[in-house]
Amino acid sequence: EPKIDGISASLTYKRGKFVMGLSRGDGKEGEDITQNLKTINDIPKEILIKDFPTDIDVRGEVFIGNKDFEKIKDKFANPRNAASGSLRQKNPNDTKKIPLKFIAYTFGYEKGMKAKKQNEYLKKLEEWGFKTNPFNKTLQGVQNLMTNYYEIEKKRSEIDFDIDGIVYKINNFQLQSRLGNVANAPRWAIAHKFSPNNGVSKILDIEIQIGRTGALTPVAKIKPINIGGVIVSNATLHNEDEIVRKDIRIDDTVLVERAGDVIPHIVSVEKAKRDKVKSKKFVFPTRCPSCKSKTIKEFNLTTKKEDSVRRCSSEGYECEKIAIEKIKHFVSKEAFNIDGFGKKIVENFWELNLIKFPQDIFKLNFAKIESLEGWGKQSVRNLKYSIEERKNVSFDRFIYSLGIRHIGIENAKLIAKNLISFSNFLSLSKNKSFNDLLNIDGIGETQVNSIKDFLSNKTNLKILNELEKFLKIKDFMKFSKGPLSGKTFMLTGK
Repeated sequence: EPKIDGISASLTYKRGKFVMGLSRGDGKEGEDITQNLKTINDIPKEILIKDFPTDIDVRGEVFIGNKDFEKIKDKFANPRNAASGSLRQKNPNDTKKIPLKFIAYTFGYEKGMKAKKQNEYLKKLEEWGFKTNPFNKTLQGVQNLMTNYYEIEKKRSEIDFDIDGIVYKINNFQLQSRLGNVANAPRWAIAHKFSPNNGVSKILDIEIQIGRTGALTPVAKIKPINIGGVIVSNATLHNEDEIVRKDIRIDDTVLVERAGDVIPHIVSVEKAKRDKVKSKKFVFPTRCPSCKSKTIKEFNLTTKKEDSVRRCSSEGYECEKIAIEKIKHFVSKEAFNIDGFGKKIVENFWELNLIKFPQDIFKLNFAKIESLEGWGKQSVRNLKYSIEERKNVSFDRFIYSLGIRHIGIENAKLIAKNLISFSNFLSLSKNKSFNDLLNIDGIGETQVNSIKDFLSNKTNLKILNELEKFLKIKDFMKFSKGPLSGKTFMLTGK
């Protein structure tokens, strides 16, 4: 199936009636956009056909055709941004003015559906009144898949909607169920992206960005260019080794590519256009630009080589840039998910000395915030409510929110499942029992050493003890099978 570059939407039908529409959100929690979706002619409001399931969540993509976008392109950067902005309008009458379209391609929950295969389901969608992708095909064998891929890529510019690749799906639903899912994607489907868009620009400067794990990432500030409908002014240079390998310098003319049509990066340098007098090799900093600590390259025991990434050697919160990134991670969607507490607010509150550590979030001076430009009584009340709501946190989310290097969402779940409670997590440091974690399937020496380093740091232990005063960290719960297991519940309102 061609991968439409639009906005994912989920449509709930009960006894044939369209009752709720959600955006995908973070994959678990979406935004209710029912009234806006009702303005789209491609979405049936009621389906009276006998074999339509009694309960189904039809999923698809909302988009704007390229011809339609030409009429409104002065207001938006590209068709995807136009579709996204239109779906989030507060007034459905404003959404109605935008020529939105919908193509259905899958389902979430279903009750009473007869189709056993994906191609059968797509046929049913058409019978029920939905539009499907005209380029969908059922194929067998790698050669046929590749032939189809190149054919669609050639037609890409002629198609009236943006596609950025092909999605291959196992046709049989029973096999899909057996294969299951990993953290963020199904095992029974994979995307095959098209060749990325590119353009030529000039490097104006090279800046160093510091991530929450201390990684120093070089970013090229380039002369702004339009690549695939997006104005690009920054391009990642990945790491020090990449700069040396490609011999990238300030003032160079370079080929810029949007990898997977998303992240811009430098492909190559046009050395023939280089000014040999002005040109100087970029020297990677041996001291952290933020805290002046020494920058290091760690030795990788697996590859028996130095890492390509250079890192700040400070212990985390001692470095301003790392501390800011750690707090951004702490409030992010997969961590505490504090609504209305975005990256810009973290930076703003840091500058105003309102937050320096995660625990400061739970003792904010709301009276002072109310007096700040851009804040009022209602916005402060909303922020206060969001923070209060997140004082109850699951143990696995809490571990992930700490931003321990090498501990992602899945590792946090494995550790929480094994340790059960926050007190057991703290006791790893008291009892020096870190090696017990090696008994967990999926946790190795790298992860254990990261946790050991984190819990050996006095600042981190102080943060944990402070957070415990404000939070209710729920023990990890092992669920037994019951009448509600495997079901999903949608709750709206406060």
